[in-house]
Amino acid sequence: MKAVLIPGDGIGPEISTSVEKITQAMNLDIEWVKYNAGAEYASKTKEVFESGLVDAIKEYKWALKGPTATPIGTGFRSVNVALRQKFATYANVRPIRSFKGIDSKYENIDLVMIRENTEDLYKGIEYMVNDNMANGVKLITREASEKICRYAFEYAKANGRKKVTAIHKANIMKYTDGLFLEAFRDVSKDYPDIEPQEVIVDNMCMQLVLRPETFDVLVAPNLYGDIVSDLCAGLIGGLGFAPSGNIGDEYRIYEAVHGSAPDIAGKNIANPSALLLAFALMLEDLGKNKEANKLRDALSKVVEEGQAVTPDIGGKASTEEFTLEIIKYL
Repeated sequence: MKAVLIPGDGIGPEISTSVEKITQAMNLDIEWVKYNAGAEYASKTKEVFESGLVDAIKEYKWALKGPTATPIGTGFRSVNVALRQKFATYANVRPIRSFKGIDSKYENIDLVMIRENTEDLYKGIEYMVNDNMANGVKLITREASEKICRYAFEYAKANGRKKVTAIHKANIMKYTDGLFLEAFRDVSKDYPDIEPQEVIVDNMCMQLVLRPETFDVLVAPNLYGDIVSDLCAGLIGGLGFAPSGNIGDEYRIYEAVHGSAPDIAGKNIANPSALLLAFALMLEDLGKNKEANKLRDALSKVVEEGQAVTPDIGGKASTEEFTLEIIKYL
């Protein structure tokens, strides 16, 4: 099969090379078709996406994306947001699992954050009222809310999970978050074997820090999901081990959650783990569970041993050496 590979900005090309090497080492029947996107490409061409990228995703339906930079306050909007909206990948799925060998305050974390991906404030409906006042529209629909909540309960059912927690601020946002919560309650009635829970977003942040082991599957509107998923990544030591899948009815785009790290770009010291874990998610969704688990296990062994890991996790290995160590276990 063919799939799109978007290396992205900064360290993106280096960690994407890791994926290509591991694809080859595992003899996977995946042919990567590469396209550029992001701030670096835009600075050279004035275009955010390389010509043909959108058509390639339409044709192949599967894509893996490295980190892309987004200008703050000016310039184009996020490549991630644009692709999610373009291809209606309404569910952002982020598994959060602990790795032995990573310096973290918690052990045995096993959460899944499921975030609505197409609306809320990220819809980008904002404008200047006057020179001193800006307004942004928080768009929440029943259709999208029901769809993401049902996805969360179906995910829980398929993966033997026992509880789904809705994250909201309906005590203040009575219409928008109120609608999301109403949709959650309606959908939960169809899943009597799964416990529904509702937690206000600020309390949720505190509870995750105090007792993360009490949660299982989390579901949230776009903005809260973005913020809380990064908090969850902090529970396992950071974004370096946080993969993400953007799931739609027809298209799927997987990515590393972290940024492009321009300060270490080109130095061959970037940690490719998040993108490799995103690739494992993709393999899983392709029905290649054995291969996905094999890749995760090899990565886990290398990280736990700590002998050939990158500087961000306490080692001295290059990106290439780290990748070769994983391949040795494969």
